[in-house]
Amino acid sequence: MSSNPRSVGIVGLGSWLPDNKISNYDLMKLVDTSDEWILSRTGISERRKASEQEAASDLGLMAARRALAAANVRPEEIDLIIVATITPDMFFPATACLIQKNLGAINAAAFDLSAACSGFIYALSVGSQFIANGHYDTVLVVAAEVMTKIINWEDRNSCILFGDGAGAAVLQPVAKDSGFLSFELGADGTGAEYLQIPAGGSRKPASLETVLNKEHFLKMNGNEVFKFAVKKMGDISVKALEKAGLTEEDLDYLVPHQANTRIIDAARKRLGLAEDKVYINLDKYGNMSSASIPIALSEAVAKGYIQKGNIILLVAFGAGLTWGSAVIKWAI
Repeated sequence: MSSNPRSVGIVGLGSWLPDNKISNYDLMKLVDTSDEWILSRTGISERRKASEQEAASDLGLMAARRALAAANVRPEEIDLIIVATITPDMFFPATACLIQKNLGAINAAAFDLSAACSGFIYALSVGSQFIANGHYDTVLVVAAEVMTKIINWEDRNSCILFGDGAGAAVLQPVAKDSGFLSFELGADGTGAEYLQIPAGGSRKPASLETVLNKEHFLKMNGNEVFKFAVKKMGDISVKALEKAGLTEEDLDYLVPHQANTRIIDAARKRLGLAEDKVYINLDKYGNMSSASIPIALSEAVAKGYIQKGNIILLVAFGAGLTWGSAVIKWAI
């Protein structure tokens, strides 16, 4: 292993979205809501929904293939696959192992990581360290979620928020002083009850009672999560910049977790950024948990909003409660 840490960055991105679109007007047929009510509170117009046959590994596989193609990396060159997800195909084996098999990444170690909406940033931090210390040269990070399969379509407060999708990033060594400049990660388990699926694990195994009580669906205290997110998004953004030896004035572009336009706007104002320096696709896809940031990042790069040498910031919050931010000097 290297005694001098190597610079690590993203060298390829990919994303994948199901074809099926669920509009606010579609939701009006299921619950007591309206297009205006949803838009004014969240900024969401529609979201994607996986088919009955599609699982997280299916979406993640397609995003991974696109990221590998963008990076010009063959599956057998991958040393490690990390999948960030809270909607795995099953408890075990890891969704990362299923993607490894279907990719043909025969030389890759593989594991899943669960940090909810912060998962992609957590996985970038973990994966980059394997490369920085010389243990591996190529790490594939995948964030894949099928949120529509864990929400209660009778709950008007939560069913409007979430969608399905996957994003992937290939990490490799990059030029000195580029790539990842800092990470800021954290958690506060005292807020665990604010966003959870109560049953299905070892604390409350599946039973007829838990199924009838709909305890296998996502439950959220929206007000508490909102208050937490508004404060935390700005705070951890500033901390990550400080760790990188930078200030808000050095920042070129912000790619935040896509949960709510009001939360994103609060973070933007805290950083003093113009609206055209923030990427938002929430209106088209809703909240895709860990997949939100890599999909948004992939789109922003493809549209030319992010160029080599730009200083960009990724920031997210999620169930746990967890949070994470990363400062990157774009290397490609």
